[in-house]
Amino acid sequence: MKAAEGRKVVLWRHGQTAWNLERRFQGSTDIELTPAGIEQARRSARLLARLRPDAILSSDLKRTAATAAELAAVTGLEPEYDSALRETYAGVWQGLTHDEIVQRFGEEYAAWRRGEPVRRGGGELETEVAERAAPVVERAVEKLPPNGTLVVVSHGGTIRTTIGRLLDLPPRHWEALGGLSNCSWSVLGESMRGWRLTEHNAGSLPEPVLGDDD
Repeated sequence: MKAAEGRKVVLWRHGQTAWNLERRFQGSTDIELTPAGIEQARRSARLLARLRPDAILSSDLKRTAATAAELAAVTGLEPEYDSALRETYAGVWQGLTHDEIVQRFGEEYAAWRRGEPVRRGGGELETEVAERAAPVVERAVEKLPPNGTLVVVSHGGTIRTTIGRLLDLPPRHWEALGGLSNCSWSVLGESMRGWRLTEHNAGSLPEPVLGDDD
């Protein structure tokens, strides 16, 4: 898809959950924000509101919906929810800690870390996540006004795969996009060649880029 002129997509990860603190694989399990996660969302929402977003699109899980609600409260926008923006379904990995996954599914985990296509826990491939999530973002972008901004509230893995697909990167390179901290975001903007990653894992408003290639 060719990006519409002047439009931006802000991909915003949800706030902290108890399972994040425990390093427990959430996947599509519906976990609520901690009190600290709500405060993270509230702080970030005040910043993102200054970008004057035109629309909010969110995963329908509790942790993303609660994060989106904080931005809705300060912008007056009504979020739209779509289950296609949920985190990767990871089957039997879900609910396990990182150490438990390594102990029980070491070979599968190592293959995934090497960049091989792996159905973690018998769940979804990363390419399948991108195939369900990226088109939803693209359709929402098409509804924006010129120079409009869309905020997408989603999950770390889904955001990474969606960025990879929108940038037309080969799936084996998606892991090169580092993870997002809770309530941090990445920004895609138009370039002459399509989408361009202008901010990644940011927690403050984007600054203008001066002297792009020097």
